[in-house]
Amino acid sequence: MKKITYKNVHNQFKLNGYHLNKEDLCRVSYCLIKEGDEFEKSIGDFLLDWFDEKSYIDLQTSGTTGAPKIIRTNKQTMVNSALATGDFFELSPGDKALYCLPTKYIAGKMMLVRSFILGLDIDFVEPNSHPLTKNETKYDFVAMVPLQAQNSLAGLENVKKMIVGGAKMSKSLEKSLLKGKTQVYETYGMTETITHIAAKKVGENAFSILPNISISQNEKNCLVIDAPKISEELIVTNDLVEILNEKQFVFLGRIDNVVNSGGIKLIPEQIEEKLANEIHSRFFLGGIPDAVLGEKLVLVIEGEKDGAVELSFDGLDKYEKPKNVFYVSKFMETENGKIKRKEMLESI
Repeated sequence: MKKITYKNVHNQFKLNGYHLNKEDLCRVSYCLIKEGDEFEKSIGDFLLDWFDEKSYIDLQTSGTTGAPKIIRTNKQTMVNSALATGDFFELSPGDKALYCLPTKYIAGKMMLVRSFILGLDIDFVEPNSHPLTKNETKYDFVAMVPLQAQNSLAGLENVKKMIVGGAKMSKSLEKSLLKGKTQVYETYGMTETITHIAAKKVGENAFSILPNISISQNEKNCLVIDAPKISEELIVTNDLVEILNEKQFVFLGRIDNVVNSGGIKLIPEQIEEKLANEIHSRFFLGGIPDAVLGEKLVLVIEGEKDGAVELSFDGLDKYEKPKNVFYVSKFMETENGKIKRKEMLESI
């Protein structure tokens, strides 16, 4: 079987309804850069970078856990990631896909790579918060961030499979998605893993890893990813996990979010799960310095305090109950909608 490389364009690939080969894509890219809107120019720039003579491409991280940085990645590893996604989600040549993510980050770039490597029939639209507005096309595969998914609930009847990533989904969004017929998956990954290396159906607890991936834990109980077709080195994360078996793990929280309060280690993400049905605004838990405890657990809620609403912490253990509750008008976010927890806690 002929090896699929980054120089290939599948003969069933379509872009906005047109069959295009490598030469066609380069010509279209020049037109997008010269005459297109900003989001179209970024698509053109990426495609020209992809089809140049270099075997690598530079990717920008989202800056969730630190300053955004540039990572140099072999194009072939992105092809390998696309093939793994195709296997996991059972995508076939000719499947209709929607591209509605910014091309600036890895998630958007990978939707394009999947399309011309797997032979998808992909439409691109402006990456705004309402990507399905006035769009009656039926799609086999769509990728969105949670905000887009929330604003697209009415149009998901036309979507067969959807992956949602980039930020944590709220419990209310999960419940809404479970009511529909669309197969919705939450993805796990980062720029360093060339987008997702695992996914789970909405409503389930455990992530299942994609093909050609192995997982383990280090001495801190953080996830270690062995993905030889994507990275020559082991990828050591800051994510605390419980490994169920060689194919599945449960995400517990980030080790850098752990609060050590009087010697008791608390994982904010686990406590947030317990409060998800209690608080209807965006919120998070974290630690701030305390003279007695070292750190104390606090709850930060987006919006104004509603005097008529009384928060209940009855479902929490003794040490899980926040010592203070703070209200802020607007959370600081990364460009893809993740809350900047550290900066918010420092501002408090």
